[in-house]
Amino acid sequence: METKTYIWIGILVGGLIGGSIGGVLDHGNMLGLWSILLSGVGSIAGIFIAYKLSNY
Repeated sequence: METKTYIWIGILVGGLIGGSIGGVLDHGNMLGLWSILLSGVGSIAGIFIAYKLSNY
């Protein structure tokens, strides 16, 4: 697969995981501050991990 595909998958998975963790921290509010913040952090982490994995 191409690097772009890995990066998009990393954004999707990282954002979903980060948003879910944020929702748990914010007592089930999926549109709360923690959910949005951790979704962004998870997406950035997903980009980094996907880029590293695609170079192997």
